[in-house]
Order: sequence, then C-alpha cells, then structure tokens
Amino acid sequence: MIDPRLLRDDPDAIREAQGRRGLSPESVDRAVAADTRRRAAIADFERLRAEQKSLGKQIPKAQGEEKQALLARTRTLSTAVKEAESAQVEAETEYADAVRAIPNPAAPEAPAGGEDDYVVLEHVGTPRDFEAEGFEPRDHVELGRMLGAIDIERGAKVSGARFYYLTGAGADLELALVNLAMDQARAAGFTTVIPPALVRPRAMDGTGFLGQAADDVYRIEGEELYLVGTSEVPMAAYHSDEILDLSQLPLRYAAFSPCYRKEAGSYGKDTSGIIRVHWFDKVEMFTYTTVEESYAEHQRLLAWEKEFLTKLGLAFRVIDVAAGDLGLSAQRKFDCEAWIPTQGRYRELTSTSNCTDFQARRLDIRGRSAQGANQHLATLNGTLCAMTRTIVAILETHQQADGSVRVPEALRPYLQGREVLEPVGR
Repeated sequence: MIDPRLLRDDPDAIREAQGRRGLSPESVDRAVAADTRRRAAIADFERLRAEQKSLGKQIPKAQGEEKQALLARTRTLSTAVKEAESAQVEAETEYADAVRAIPNPAAPEAPAGGEDDYVVLEHVGTPRDFEAEGFEPRDHVELGRMLGAIDIERGAKVSGARFYYLTGAGADLELALVNLAMDQARAAGFTTVIPPALVRPRAMDGTGFLGQAADDVYRIEGEELYLVGTSEVPMAAYHSDEILDLSQLPLRYAAFSPCYRKEAGSYGKDTSGIIRVHWFDKVEMFTYTTVEESYAEHQRLLAWEKEFLTKLGLAFRVIDVAAGDLGLSAQRKFDCEAWIPTQGRYRELTSTSNCTDFQARRLDIRGRSAQGANQHLATLNGTLCAMTRTIVAILETHQQADGSVRVPEALRPYLQGREVLEPVGR
C-alpha cells in the first residue's frame, strides 16, 4: 500500500499519478476524508479515555456529593468511551480499506495512458526474413506436432481448453530452458528457490493480486488457499513480518514454479497453441532492496532478461509499459517482447516491475540499519523465462524449411549436444 505520509503531505501527487493510470481521483479523495475521520476518532477516544483515567484518580480522594457526582460521570463516561473506541475501530478499518484500494503511484517516467500507450525503448536483433529465405514459416502448433513436442489435443481432452502436454523434444526444451535460466541466475548471485504454488490469502492480497487481478486467480474451494499466477507471490511473502539486516541487501532469489491463471477476459484471444494458457512453468527473479537502490536494481533485472533472450537468438524489443497497464503494485514496468514470425508482431515474453515499498508495507517487510532504524523495503520481480511463450518464440524463430528447428547454441549443452530438433519419424 502507499506511504500514508505521502497521502497526508502531498495528496495531489497521488491524484496526478492516478490520472496517468486513467483512474479517477475519487479513491484518493475517499482516503483523505477517511484519514481525517480516523484522526478525529482517535483524538475523541483519547480525550475521553484521559478523562476517564483522571476521574479514576479523583474518586478515592472525593467525599459525599462530590464523590457521587464523579461516580455518575464515570458511568456516563464509560459508555462514551466504549462508543468512541468502536467509532475509532470503524474509522481505522475504513481508512485501511481506502488506502489499500489506491495503486502504487506510477513513476513520473512511465508513459501516461493505457495498454496501447507504451513507449518502445529499443530493438534487439532483427526478425528473420523468411520470404528472402524462400519458404513460408510454420506456426508453433504445426511445428510442435511435427516434432512430437506439443500435444494440444490430448491436453484439451484431459484438462480442457488452454491446456497441453509437452512431450519429447518439447519437454526436453523446457527442462533445458529451466537449467539455462537457473545457471545464469546462480552465476549472477541469485539464490535458487522452488516455492509453494499454493498460498494463503494474505500472500495473495499482500502482493496485490486480490484487487484488480482477482478474477484471474484460482481459489481452492473450501480452503483458504490460492494457486499462484507467478512465484512473485510466494517470494514476496517469503520475508513477510520480518526485519532484515540492511547490510545484507540486496537479497536476490530465482524461483522456479508452475503458474496458474484463469485468463479472465481473454475469450477469443490466442485460442490456438500455447501462447495463452491456464498453466505454465516459469523462472522468476525476485529482489529485496531499499527503495533508494530499487531503481538501479530494476535496470539490472531488465539487463539479465535481455541477456537471456539474446542467448536464445531471439529478436525482441523492450517497452516502457504505460501507467494504465501497470498492475496494482508496480510503480514502473518494462516488458521484453519477442518477434513471433507467423503472427508478424512482437509478443510479451518477460517483464520486470519495481514495486518500491508497496508490497512490503502490506506484508510488513522492513530493514534495520546499523543504527537501529527501521524502514520498509522495496520488492522487485522479473521474469527470466516463461516456458511456453519462450518455446513458441524458439520454434518459430529457428525453424527450417523441412520443419526441423535449430537449437540455440546456449541450449545445446542442456539438450545432450543436439544442434537440431528433427521431426519425428525421420
């Protein structure tokens, strides 16, 4: 959640950030009004409670009518104190709900607007010119079938739409990607993690996924558990309610986990293949650092993502995501989008977000300096490899006229030295 001091000291800055997200300032106005009521309720309760304590000291010393009057006032005051305490609790709840509804203020550098208002920061690599090479590229569905790598029909038979099996070369390719990603992360100083894919409500809410993204979350009926859509959730909650040593920062984790998404609102989009699915595996980078250091760390996470995609020989671009397309927790986000030949456009493969201290405030994650001062930390996340979309990009980018696929050199040590994935039956 946002820093309450910012709400009180500079609400116009939050209103402006809301406007660049395309949101009404109404939620800010509601939070400011709730804060005013909360402070008034606290003052009222404390005034009455102070009087009650004062009377408690006077009564033993009073005599006769004076004592009776004080006792009568005590009885009246007792009721007033209980009512004031109840009003304070109600005002505190109203204020907390109002503040938690406000997204992390978007960075001033983030483009204003919605999904289509991103800014392209750079292009890396050049898309293949299949026409110049003399053949029409096949899509990943056909290539997956020829290679015996992707079985969509049986996935749908067993689990329904937007499910799949990775088989043979497809399964080998995912495992190779996982190992390449983990090796890169380990070399960069990340601690490798396999986190739980089921979390309690606090973890989901603390990371902002029970707000605007709630419709895309799977909940286990009858239990207070949710399936995560990204290992950002369990990794953010990993140090919840802890005070970390600032001298040990940054803490960097690379987590491998399955991810589950309802894909709410995606009816009719990417219905063929494995670009938009209900389950996929992912390697996610996650960092705890100070807010002051978070901006440089964000650039480092982006650089690691670019390094990984470059190793795979993919043409991609980097975009600065517009404020209106940021999630609840993100202050700024960069996406890396790979060129998908048969679609003739770039599609998101990775993203990295700086959540500043927004999630840490909700999950109560703080750092302590050598002088003993505490401060809320910043959390950042960055996808190193989302398996299904990366497999799509590799198959379509590195295909050959006969349906075989060249293996990027960086992946060959993880694929038993194979240089080419051949169609089955050869």
